[in-house]
Formats: sequence, C-alpha cells, structure tokens
Amino acid sequence: MKQYTDTILMVEPASFGFNEHTAVNNFFQDNAVSSKQNIQKKALIEFSAMVDKLRDHRINVIVLKDVRNPVSPDAVFPNNWVSFHRDGRMVVYPMFAANRRTERREKDLLNEMQKNGFHFFEIIDYSGFEKSGLFLEGTGSMVLDRVNRIAYAALSPRTSREMFLKFCSDFNYEPVYFSANQTAKNERNLIYHTNVMMCVADEYAVICLDSIDNPDERRKVERHLKNSGKRIIEISEIQMSRFAGNMLQLGSKEGKKYLVMSVTALQSLESEQIRSIEKFNPIISVDIPIIEVEGGSARCMIAEVFSEIEENE
Repeated sequence: MKQYTDTILMVEPASFGFNEHTAVNNFFQDNAVSSKQNIQKKALIEFSAMVDKLRDHRINVIVLKDVRNPVSPDAVFPNNWVSFHRDGRMVVYPMFAANRRTERREKDLLNEMQKNGFHFFEIIDYSGFEKSGLFLEGTGSMVLDRVNRIAYAALSPRTSREMFLKFCSDFNYEPVYFSANQTAKNERNLIYHTNVMMCVADEYAVICLDSIDNPDERRKVERHLKNSGKRIIEISEIQMSRFAGNMLQLGSKEGKKYLVMSVTALQSLESEQIRSIEKFNPIISVDIPIIEVEGGSARCMIAEVFSEIEENE
C-alpha cells in the first residue's frame, strides 16, 4: 500500500467566484481580489495550466467539467465532497455551506470514472447528516495517513467530531483530533480545514504545529507523526497563511514521487525547508493566485483516486 497515487480527479470550474457562505469561517478568502472582472476566465486559465503541468510529470488527471447551472463558485475544490478508497468504496460528504452541496454530482462523476476504467462497488453517502448539522468535508477536514491508518482532524464548524469518528470507525482509521487556530481579525479563530495546516506524505509531514494552541494536543499530534516514522518539517503561521500546509504528495506512472504545492506556498518557504522536502521528493509548483483568493490552494483542487482495480494491477 502506498500513501500516494498517480491518478487524481480535478473539476474544471464554470462559475468560479467569491462564496460569501464559506467566508464566515474561511479566513483565507480574499473578497477584494475575488470581485475583479473576468475571475472565472482567469481561474480557468490557471486550472488548465495546472492540469497540463501535472500531466507533463506523468500524473494521470481525470477532469470532470463543472456545469453552469446551478452556480457552484467552489466546484474547483472536489476533495471536500468526494474521496476514493482502495477497497473499492467512494465516499460522499456532508457540506457546511448549502450552496456547495450542489457540487455533489455523483452520477456524472461515476460516468466519468467508468470512462477512465475506474469502478466502485459501494458508495458511502454521509450527506444526510447535514440535516443534523454534522459536517465532514472530505480530505479537507481530514488528513489521512493511509499506510499507518491514522486520520488527523482539526475540529471546526466544518469538521464535526461525531462525523470524523464515524468515518474512522467505518474505514478502520485511528482518529487523532485537535483544535488548530489562526489569528484573523485580531482574534484566534479555528482553522476551517485540516489540510491547510498539515500535509502527510510517505516519509514526512509538513505541519504548522504552532497553530495547535493546546500544548497537550500539540504533543499528541507530534507523537503520532513521529511514532509512525514521519520526519516533521515545521512551517510558521505566516507560511501557513500562504498555503504552505496545503500540499499533496503524488506519484507518476513511472513511480516517481512529487510534492505538489502552489507557487505562493513555495515562495513562502525557507531554503532549509525546501531542501528538507527535496531530500524525499522533487517539488511541483503551480501558479494559481486567482484560485487561491477563494481560500483553497493546490491540494484542495485534487481528489486522489485510489481503487481496488489499481491495487490489483
């Protein structure tokens, strides 16, 4: 079993723009930039360039095109509503913002996956928990150590403890949950998604430990990472605010490993941090400044595709 995959799903945006419903607890969003003209056109250019760059590195990118109606300003971030697993299951998640729930297009997605040779024998649909106010936004809410079966979650309005524990029980993961914070509007606020403050790769983890204010919780997370054999590469809160935690390890068809991040994230890193990462794998940086104004970065744009078929090949 590998931590990373060579096949991913990305959703081509059709109505990219500022989402006021998510801005209530996503302090990475930037409305000033989002209000600029032609933002959808610019986001599409960034998206296409990212797809091309990943494919140039022999990463298999499956693209699902968004639809214009209903309007889905955050459709470019599919990892919040769907995940794929090596046991042949696909999971659909409960979303915090009502206007993001229209992103869930299971039938269209399954058709596209089948065209590309991927089949899933069971769909686990957690979306009904929205009626109870319980949310879990996929691999935004959770960072999965797939090899060691450990799931990390920074609890927030978008990441319910109850839903996180249910996922861990259903998929046999050890749960590690905590609170992570950022300073915004002169206050300490819960970070909306775990995957903006940490990334778990096969041999290392990039994490903003300073965002975990509770020292006992910070030690707990650090202990789990070290005990599972991960080299910890720390980033600061300022670097986290520039999406340095929003990274994802992927592989090529030839088995070469990469760490994917945005140019914004790369430019925030110190030379020593870059050297530490490159001891394990090269970096692929993608230039997505317009997409980032909506509060997500490179990792958020990627839903990893794992399947039973892939495992048996």
